[in-house]
Amino acid sequence: MYKKAFLDNGIPVVMEKLKAVHSVSLGIWVKVGSRNELPEKNGISHFIEHMFFKGTARRSAKDLAISIDSIGGDLNAFTSKEGTTFYVKVLDEYLDKGVELLSDIFLHSTFPEDEIEKEKGVIKEEIKMVEDTPDDYAHELFNKAVWGSNGLGQPILGKRETIKTFSKEDLLNYIKKYYGTKDTVISCAGNFEPEDLMALLNRHLGSLRRGSEPKRGNAAEFRPAVDIRAKHYSEAHICIGVKGIHQASPMRYALSALDTILGASVSSRLFQEIREKRGLAYSIHSFAASYADTGFWAVYAGTGRKKVGEVIELIVKELRGLPDSITASELERAKMQIKGSLILSLESASGRMQSIARQEIYYGRYHSPEEIMKEIESLSLPKVKEFSEQLLKNSPIALTVVGPVDKGRVLASLPPL
Repeated sequence: MYKKAFLDNGIPVVMEKLKAVHSVSLGIWVKVGSRNELPEKNGISHFIEHMFFKGTARRSAKDLAISIDSIGGDLNAFTSKEGTTFYVKVLDEYLDKGVELLSDIFLHSTFPEDEIEKEKGVIKEEIKMVEDTPDDYAHELFNKAVWGSNGLGQPILGKRETIKTFSKEDLLNYIKKYYGTKDTVISCAGNFEPEDLMALLNRHLGSLRRGSEPKRGNAAEFRPAVDIRAKHYSEAHICIGVKGIHQASPMRYALSALDTILGASVSSRLFQEIREKRGLAYSIHSFAASYADTGFWAVYAGTGRKKVGEVIELIVKELRGLPDSITASELERAKMQIKGSLILSLESASGRMQSIARQEIYYGRYHSPEEIMKEIESLSLPKVKEFSEQLLKNSPIALTVVGPVDKGRVLASLPPL
């Protein structure tokens, strides 16, 4: 049972009651992420996310950890390019305690200066970990290549040179500017009574009245850049893709179908051709990244340095040839897989909480699983083929390669992009 209501201060609350579970997941979604940061403050959204767990006016960081562990729950957060989310997952009998804990960190964190300095070191290590994780680093470089150095191209973790400059005043100013009622959404799913939840939220979050001034800016422009970088990895890591669609595009399920056919499953064309048939890669998959106003559709592969040119050529061949070769049986199989994945993702209260929040943020309304199923089922072969032609025929391709490669040799071996 889905319901939408508003707190006394105007914050929208989207709720889905699930009688069959014995837990509740509740999230506070702030619509500001690395995309909204000034270049000189890149990483501040993620830094603030960390600092919310370093103590409040009432509790130390250890007290917070003990409080959530003592009720068997999970109090956590994550940052993306367009948002920062703080959430709690608890047994339904501890909903009151969970809301109080989440509200405490969201409204009453104190940001001790010694903890700020300590956390700078922690996040610098996190950045090193990404750089030492080849597929993560390849994805980060690809984002920078296609979106540029600002906005969507900025890393969520930030950069060493920006993180070291953060002060307590920077954090407080950022929160005052962005963490307000205008750009906050609360979502909740699980076994609870909506009226009781609204009373709890009004009691604990009703004091939040700060305005927010998100800098949306112009739509990001996809750049078909080619970025080849030498790095001492055992494998070469490839990201290659084309401009995609925005999050709320009516063609989002058509893209899901194309993605499933191309490389998002073990029966997909790329997995079967490049891994199973030719043995050129262990890991290869396609994926879509969609944002409020734009997106990309890309393929990742890890392969030996001598096989880079061959793998890129095969990927480009599959991309360019897809519109003319999709079969009815492939589309039907893709539709079944998408529907199955959807239902499995919504089996948990946490999955439902995240789904209804994203729907509110990006679509402005609720789409029931039944409605989504109908949209997926309505995909026809002519419709999907037409969309794939728009997406792929003559579209410029972006490419990033990082690993034990020679830039000149890779460029010389490239097929026409």
